[in-house]
Parts: sequence; C-alpha cells; structure tokens
Amino acid sequence: MVKPGSPAPFWGAAGKAGYALSCVAAALVLAISGFSYFVVKNVDDIGGSHAIVSGPSIGAQNILLMGLESRTDWEGNILPPDVLKALHACNAQEVADGCGGNDTNTLILIHIPAGGHKAVGFSIPRDDWVTFPTAYDGQTQGKIDQAYGLALAAEESQLRQQQPNISQDQLAFQGNEAGRTAAVDSVEQLTGVHIDHFAELNLDGFYELASVMGGVEVCLNQPVPYDPNSGFYAAHAGYQHLNAKMALAFVRQRDGLANGDLDRTHRQQAVIDSVLQELRTDGVLDDLTKLNDLLSVAKQYLITDAGWNLLDFISQMRSITSGDLSFRTLPIESYSTIGGQDVNIINPSYIKQIVQETFYPAPASPSPKPATSGASTADAAQTTVDVYNGGNTPGLAGQVSAALVKQGYQAGQIANATSALTTTEILYGTGSEAAAAKIASLFGVTSAASTSVAAGHVEVLLGADATLAEVTGSATPSSSPVPIPTTGAQGGVVNAVNGIPCVD
Repeated sequence: MVKPGSPAPFWGAAGKAGYALSCVAAALVLAISGFSYFVVKNVDDIGGSHAIVSGPSIGAQNILLMGLESRTDWEGNILPPDVLKALHACNAQEVADGCGGNDTNTLILIHIPAGGHKAVGFSIPRDDWVTFPTAYDGQTQGKIDQAYGLALAAEESQLRQQQPNISQDQLAFQGNEAGRTAAVDSVEQLTGVHIDHFAELNLDGFYELASVMGGVEVCLNQPVPYDPNSGFYAAHAGYQHLNAKMALAFVRQRDGLANGDLDRTHRQQAVIDSVLQELRTDGVLDDLTKLNDLLSVAKQYLITDAGWNLLDFISQMRSITSGDLSFRTLPIESYSTIGGQDVNIINPSYIKQIVQETFYPAPASPSPKPATSGASTADAAQTTVDVYNGGNTPGLAGQVSAALVKQGYQAGQIANATSALTTTEILYGTGSEAAAAKIASLFGVTSAASTSVAAGHVEVLLGADATLAEVTGSATPSSSPVPIPTTGAQGGVVNAVNGIPCVD
C-alpha cells in the first residue's frame, strides 16, 4: 500500500474506477500476443497496484479477474453525469447517497497451466455467503463480493482519523488497495489456491474498452424483454452485435433472468469468449493502430498487480487466443436470506476440491505403494493440510494438496514458501501428530511439532526433492475425481472453442 503522503498513483484523474465486469480486461490480459515492440511502453504502463505479492509471470499461474461496482474514479470523484447516463448507473445525487457501492460483482478465477494451454476458469457467484479471512469493518461473514467494500471502508475510516488532512485521491487509492487485498484473500480462502495476479476494471472502464473494440457479438437463447435496472433488451434470439452501452447492460442484467446472478455469470463468460473471438478474427493484434488504441484505453482504466510482467506473460499465451479456454460457475447448494440479504449457501470444502482437482489434476499412479500405517481415516478427516511450494516445480503445491484431499485430508492454504527449500519439511499443530507422521512418511522425512502451526493443521513445506508420485503412489485407488455439477442453477461448462456460446 502507498504510504500517506506518497505521490498519487500513475493513473491520475482519468477515471479508472472499478466495475463488476473484467470481461474485456480478461481478453486484454489473456489474448494479446505477438506484440510489436512499438507498443512495449504502453504495455509497461499497465499495472500499478501493490495490493498483493505477485507470482511468476511465466509458467503455471492463477489469475483473478475482478470488477468493482463503483460510480467513482480511483480518486474518489463521482463520474460525470453524461458518463453515468451512458452507463445506466444512477445519477450523481444517487451516487452521493450511496448508489453502487464498492462490491466486486464479478470474480473470475482462471488457471493457466505451464505452457499456456487448456486454461480453465471458475466464476464465483457474488452472493456466495463466506467467512472472511479476517474481520472487515467489523464483519467476519458476508457475501464474497462485500469483502472489497468492507475493507475499503475500514481503511478509509482509519486514515481519516489518523490523517485528517489526507487528500481525497490518496484516501481513495489506499482504500482501494485494502479492498483488493481483501478480495484476493477471500477468494484464496474459499478456493484453497494461491492467486498470482489480478486484473480489475469498472463500469466506465468496461464501457470505454468495449467502445474501442466496436462493441461485442453475443448469442441469446431467447428474446429478452426490457430490463429497467440494466437497460438491456433483445428483440430476437440468436447472434447479435451490441454497442458498448448495450454490451455493458448485457453483462450487468440479473433481474428478469431465470437464475438471476448465476445466469449473469454465463453472460460475463460469453463476453470474454466474444472478445477473444474478435481479437482472433478481426486482425486487431496485427494492426498496430488498433492495438495502440486498445492499449491506450487499457492503461488508463485497467489495473493489475505491479509485479505482473505482461510482456513475459503474453509471450506464452498464444494458445489462449486460439480458443483453448473453458469456463464454469462454482456450484451453490441453496438460496437463503441472512440479515435481510439474499445469499447463496455453499459448501466450501466441496468448492476447494472442485477447484484444486480442476486446476491441478493428479496423474494416474502406475503402481500404488503399500499403505503406510499410522493416521486413521478419522485422523485425516479432522486434519487440515496447508501446502507451500519451496521447490522448483510450478503448481506442485496444488497437485499435492489435491492428492492429499483424495486421501481424506481437508484442503488448507496453497502458496509458495517464503524461501527455497532443499528437503521437504512436515510441521504439525496440536492434535495432528498422527496425521503429520503419515504424511511425512510419504516423503521419507520425519514430522515435527511447531507452535506456529494451528491446532488441527499440518504444514507441508515442499523441497526441491519433492515429487507428486510420493503422494499419489500411496493413495488408495478410487473412482474418478470429485464430479463437477453440470445441472442446477449454476449450469455447466461454457467453452471458448468454436466461436461464441449462446446464453440466457
């Protein structure tokens, strides 16, 4: 976070507020490849946030696409009336009275495997009810999209007390940095995977980028009557081209859809498909003028973590532009009302399993080793395993975690170790000695108690000598991985393979 009194962030007063849809941001981040070095400066100017510690820019990585429901720019200024009117997003007085807020109405987590092929993404429904990693503005639970706004409000309140004369732009900047950190932390806790990078956009930013793209092509399963809350309507089903204003209305609509916000996530996924398709087929990436126009708007409105080297990243992403990307929406169990709010009830353990097995599928074990005596099935079920990668194999922590989940352990944190390790270490907290001993035996090491590890937890610190075979070789042969539901309100997979999918 920027310290009080530091210079204003580089994006200035251009209005990089944040919106609930990172669709075009996703296309920019995932699709642009083969850059001419004439545009290197424009690419280098995208970024600016120090809300997280960035992961690698080459190889396997997890990327969170965020959209912020805000009608203000990053300096806290309400967007101009003509912009608000075009965005169908309240008037200035309504914004001043609290319309819009600062919720992340779009959260899409994408895994890029090493080599940049077969990428997969999960949309996280905004109304999923979660326990936050820490209290945000006094709240320990809430909808996952509220973490950003609650942390922003708490940070700004504290800054006002500590620095009564703090400038509005610094107040807004540091508040949004706190919000980004909270959103990333909340998604990491829910999914059990570490996030290496993020990209963030807003109402105004989406509109401007869609304008530069000349709108988007979408496909609808049926006509859509006028929705006064978003401004969207469609007179007929099938393929149709939407201008920037209607594209924004399309991805914002939830009222009037059979499955509400869950149907909206499919629209968001479909717009990413559409933009990727346009970038592939319309020659944008081969036209220096068009590319510079796109990047000029991107560096004005798009925010990413400062440590993400986009030039390195896009050098391996050509396969994404060929359409090798699929989306799913994380499942919910039921709808409910908590504190007067409509929420989704979810199963966090099931979600962790789904995400980990999708992102880090364990290879088939050729010949299981004899089972190791020690921890019982009950011990495993009561033990949460946190896995940290201190070795040289990207993505190994997630793969090891998924393999241990198959053996009955509970998934915990997955991240890189703070330093490189030669040999794997197994540490355990109170009550986890038997489970730790069994896990340690898989790696041929001895476990040790640690006061820094929470009760009921085992911490696996993978060294350079660690391999996945050590874990999968001892696993009890079982049926197929945990199934990902294809029916229900969240629907099935949305593919970006053969053009643009049709959605509700």
